[in-house]
Amino acid sequence: MVITDTHTHLYSEAFDEDRHEMINRAIKKGVTRFFIPAIDSTYTEAMLKLESDYPENIFLMIGLHPTHVKEDYEEELLHVEEMLKKRQFYAVGEIGIDLYWDKTTLGIQQKAFKHQIQLAKKYRLPIVIHCREAFNEIFEVLETEKDENLFGIFHCFTGTLEQAHQAISYNMKLGIGGVVTFKNGKIDKFLNQIGLKHIVLETDAPYLSPVPYRGKRNESAYIVNVLEKLSNIYHTSVEDIAEITTQNSKDIFKI
Repeated sequence: MVITDTHTHLYSEAFDEDRHEMINRAIKKGVTRFFIPAIDSTYTEAMLKLESDYPENIFLMIGLHPTHVKEDYEEELLHVEEMLKKRQFYAVGEIGIDLYWDKTTLGIQQKAFKHQIQLAKKYRLPIVIHCREAFNEIFEVLETEKDENLFGIFHCFTGTLEQAHQAISYNMKLGIGGVVTFKNGKIDKFLNQIGLKHIVLETDAPYLSPVPYRGKRNESAYIVNVLEKLSNIYHTSVEDIAEITTQNSKDIFKI
């Protein structure tokens, strides 16, 4: 059984003490494909090191995270462009809009999001979207960019059934992680109305640990708890869900 974690920050400082042990715990559980989202240029070196340590398992994205869109965002976007020219990446991400931490940067977040979508199209890559308290703003940008070259993953999807259908209409898969196991997570109430062909698995480690690890550091091995919850929701075997969601990830990332 091959399990794919489509979103995990394995280079995070939270793993500095036990990174290799943590990754090997996941591999032993069958999690053998890890897709690594970028945050900003300060993490690029750590991401490249991770890939060189696990060349068969680690697949990198490049992008500027919306919470890191600051005064120097144009310089950071140049870094994204330079990296895309230099070597292969599997997605532009994570990108998007986050209005939870800072609403004053909305204008430049929108510019950075739109620019990076256009870069993804240029390189025929998927996008991986970060959305926090910004569904309307995200959809507004996607609507202006909607065409056959727009596709990707709506990471950490936490919206309503209606918003799920809208995200899917933009050729997005829904990234489902620990939130689906939360009592107040809400998405578990309607997820069975969304076909499995629209779902990919993720952890967002070290964040958003699933039950029973909620409140503790997340790691990719805990994706098994997400898988088990989806098995209950869809009344389908863990093996089938792992197979379908891994194939979905292959359709998106082309590997």
